[in-house]
Amino acid sequence: MSEPTTDRRAAGVAALAPARRLGEMRHLGLLVALAILVVVGLVTRPENFATASNLVSILSLAATIGVITVGATFVIIGGGIDLSVGAVMALASVWATTLATQSYGPWVMAICAILVGTGAGLVSGWLIAYGRLVPFIATLAMLVAARGLAQRMSDRRTQLIQPDNAALVDLSTTRVLGVPLLVYIFALVVALGWVVLNRTTFGRRTYAVGGNPEAARLAGIDVRRHTMLLYALSGLCCGIAAILIMARTTTGSSTHGDLYELDAIAAVIIGGTLLTGGRGTIIGSILGLLIFTLITNLFILNGLDTSDQLIAKGLIIVVAVLLQRRNLKERST
Repeated sequence: MSEPTTDRRAAGVAALAPARRLGEMRHLGLLVALAILVVVGLVTRPENFATASNLVSILSLAATIGVITVGATFVIIGGGIDLSVGAVMALASVWATTLATQSYGPWVMAICAILVGTGAGLVSGWLIAYGRLVPFIATLAMLVAARGLAQRMSDRRTQLIQPDNAALVDLSTTRVLGVPLLVYIFALVVALGWVVLNRTTFGRRTYAVGGNPEAARLAGIDVRRHTMLLYALSGLCCGIAAILIMARTTTGSSTHGDLYELDAIAAVIIGGTLLTGGRGTIIGSILGLLIFTLITNLFILNGLDTSDQLIAKGLIIVVAVLLQRRNLKERST
């Protein structure tokens, strides 16, 4: 290996060091926030909060949105945004629970949900990468279309999973070491997402495309194809999330995933991922998700109004974005 190449790599590692330190500090701050929320729960509702059943409830609630959050992290790091994730998940759940699909058994239902989610993501990605549509517009159109198609297919009715397909419901009812299987699926998706983002060429290209698309193109990366694959990955996560929500609710419905896109994007932002792309972590996004999930749990346990919960989440998002801007200004000076 030549000395110039070695020097360039050393310079690249040195340039990444401040960003890594900033990420570690961000994670520490998120852990402190989680600890504070746990203390609040122990003080306000000690008899309900510190129970195994409540912990399982928190993890189960986080699992579905968490899988979507993993896909959203990739898209946002890649410089995009996906507003359609909740609607795509609903469409996948409806398509998988039609009587025609259910007649083939639970495995086909699961595969159908994954294919529908991935297919919707590919369509959005193609419109953005090759159709030159702005991500906000393309995914907003997919949100409306997917939700409408789900309503049309289900005739606005909730579709129950038939007893013959109870194996799908077992993902929620079967427990290993006291934890439902769907939580293990969530953990597996998070682990795979971390490996892909941090240990593969695909992950490195995602950071490159989000940080500077033109430089990535000049470096030989097919930016358009990679962008399309990012949205396909987001759709894949929506398909997996559809399986989890079908298992939890035993239904497929056009109302599934309402506002999930906002929760997922908010969790990613809270976790430190830049909305402009090029920086972010899976761990940060999951910590952000857990913060939101704990807030929801605390509001429910304390009998507080849902509107107050939304106000609190909105304030947290504003503070997170302001902190991002402040950190960027400090780094640029």
